[in-house]
Amino acid sequence: MRKALHSVITGTGSCIPARIVSNDAFFDSAFFDGNGQRLDKPGAEIVERFAQITDIRERRYAEDHQVASDLALLAAQDLFASCPTTDPEQLDYILVAHNFGDITADNRRSDFVPSLAARVKHKLGIQNPHCVAYDLPFGCPGWLQGVIQADYYLRSGDAKRVLVIGAETLSRVCDPHDRDSMIYSDGAGAVLFEARETADAAAGLPEGILAHSSRSDTAQAALLLRMATSRNPAYTGTELFLQMEGRKLYEYALKTVPQAIKDCLEKAGLQVADMSRLIIHQANGKMDEAILKRLYALAGDTPAPADIMPMTISWLGNSSVATIPTLLDLLIKGQLEGYAITPGEVLVFASVGAGMNCNAVVYRVPA
Repeated sequence: MRKALHSVITGTGSCIPARIVSNDAFFDSAFFDGNGQRLDKPGAEIVERFAQITDIRERRYAEDHQVASDLALLAAQDLFASCPTTDPEQLDYILVAHNFGDITADNRRSDFVPSLAARVKHKLGIQNPHCVAYDLPFGCPGWLQGVIQADYYLRSGDAKRVLVIGAETLSRVCDPHDRDSMIYSDGAGAVLFEARETADAAAGLPEGILAHSSRSDTAQAALLLRMATSRNPAYTGTELFLQMEGRKLYEYALKTVPQAIKDCLEKAGLQVADMSRLIIHQANGKMDEAILKRLYALAGDTPAPADIMPMTISWLGNSSVATIPTLLDLLIKGQLEGYAITPGEVLVFASVGAGMNCNAVVYRVPA
């Protein structure tokens, strides 16, 4: 049987901050619309409507002394603790996906130098100069894009082990006067990929990453997520906050993501019916449900199985690049009730976010 190099997951870790912020923390917030007009509905009503639309009831924030690279480090340490035979010195690459760098609680400006990946490598104590560390800003799909880059390195034979981390502290860049700020949270996830010889497509069922795809729709959609001043016209601070065109973003995701997933499965020689789990970016619960429904409609299949799309957004919120690797870590370690990953399953990863960018990866769990 002919063999080929494929990228397989050999370790996972995550950092879920201990600080829980529930929806009732926003009852007394003063929210404004995009025209600078204060919303006149009671805070509790605004928050409850938000929960109905997004499924979010609580989220996690980093402690004041922590920054994104600290969360990334903790996720990496969690990975190595669960894989005690893995030597960090043998890593060929460390890729850290994020969008805002390190932002402290008392000085909310992005700090990118040195790169977060360099900081993580330094704090891990790795001496190997041939372990290359760099960052990847690609919106919320950044971690998955890092996985795609890792796959190129591994399948080419250029690398044997690549650590891909997603870390973000969105609580430091959200406008307290924008109701969308309730979506955002903090966290980090880390996944180790290694090159393994497995059966190629011509000789048998391949394992690991089978296919991937990416797209960037900047012509009309580049500014659907952007940085801007506070929605509150009386706010005197000079910070720039993350803002989004929620309805247009929803429409973009619903139009783009299901087709991207279907195309990626077909690229792997598979159909939607072959998918065991959809591990999707936790952006908005109702939006993800609509994406899943549209995907099965495109395939002309029966409605999606009830347990095919595990979700964490109700209690972890949207931590951008950290949502997928955190969810994967929980699944692999059996920490999501009712879910387990078994050999031979076909996992599909998908994400969408600022750029606007969208990507997908098809992965068969090794035996």
